[in-house]
Amino acid sequence: MTESSHMEQIAIEINSEIGVLEGVVIHTPGSEVENMTPNMVQKALYSDILNLNVAVSEYNQFKKVLEKVTRTFQVRDLLFEILKNEKVKSGLIQRIIEHERVEELRDDLLALDPKDLTTALIEGVELKRDNLSRFLCKERYELHPLHNFFFTRDSSISIGNQIFISKMASKVRDRESMIMESIFDYHPNFVAQTINPDLNHSLCKDFKFEGGDFLIAREDIILIGTGSRTSPKAIDFLIDYYKRERKTMHIIVQELPYEPESFIHLDMVFTFLDKDKCMIYEPLIMHSSRFLTIHISIDNGKVKIVEELNILSALRGLGIELESLVCGGPRDIVFQEREQWHSGANFFALSPGKVIGYGRNEYTLEEMNNHGFSILRAKDVINGKADINNHSKCVITIDGTELSRGGGGCRCMTMPIRRATLEW
Repeated sequence: MTESSHMEQIAIEINSEIGVLEGVVIHTPGSEVENMTPNMVQKALYSDILNLNVAVSEYNQFKKVLEKVTRTFQVRDLLFEILKNEKVKSGLIQRIIEHERVEELRDDLLALDPKDLTTALIEGVELKRDNLSRFLCKERYELHPLHNFFFTRDSSISIGNQIFISKMASKVRDRESMIMESIFDYHPNFVAQTINPDLNHSLCKDFKFEGGDFLIAREDIILIGTGSRTSPKAIDFLIDYYKRERKTMHIIVQELPYEPESFIHLDMVFTFLDKDKCMIYEPLIMHSSRFLTIHISIDNGKVKIVEELNILSALRGLGIELESLVCGGPRDIVFQEREQWHSGANFFALSPGKVIGYGRNEYTLEEMNNHGFSILRAKDVINGKADINNHSKCVITIDGTELSRGGGGCRCMTMPIRRATLEW
């Protein structure tokens, strides 16, 4: 049930990771994924080149499952609809031109209709070789394609009824955040307050944060990973924000290693599955003394910071008791490492105890099955052979052999905007 602009407004509200999903923003990968050559892979933050046909076929399983259970919004549709507004169109073009220093594209972009401009902003604009410097330029694109945009989790974050606009760690992804900010500011479907910390911190060294590092445990508890994509300075912004708001909040910070690249975000090593269950990459979450877990309490403008044993004990102290399931299963560290690499800890909840993940991580799925989760294939859910309502706990598996090579899982590919209130 993909939504268009002809519907009632949806108010942003996210106060948990697992409440019944009532709205999610996704982006089906398109030509921008294929507009890549081997020498662009590292710059594009990939570890390999994806086969678009296979990736789209896998993504369509994911999309159809979401459409069956909730309201889905496609970035491409939302962007197209806001670009019909001339003021929004010229304002967004201006921001992108200034930020990416492509002044010579201004007239070309302004001349495009909303449909073609949407394509250009997502799939890129090839370099016109009409002078010597352009002729000799090694780049193929004047406006680079947004190869990572199908990971909609990262560029904006829903917390409560607010949308925080991310400051991406890599400049090649900044346009994703600009597009999401324009959508939430100007699309008539959404009632949202956007907060863009970068407007105050644009000159601040090492100020970066991405959505994959943020998990909303409860309306007063946020888990945040700090590592290669989210810096302590960005978490300080959030502390100062909640201090000013006089809110009572708990922020549990988990330090993450910079290597390997599969640890880029907290949701690659920890995700919520149910009110009382979570998926963890055990070597980091339970056994690593090198990477700290820190509990920041903010109460009526006062801040207290203490070290905790791990995320699970910190949550226990706040009244959330979780049983941890082990990514890759408990028996073999090699299975754990292999399946974590392919997003085996990265699950996305449709409702408490009903999650979606990659089918390739067999030992992780076996571990879930041993803890009472039925394993349902996405194809069977889509064609009606399996009904998630007949299971108290289940994991819907999509073929993720190609998608996982992009460096993310099902949670990475979703930007939830509304969940039902969870009764604890």
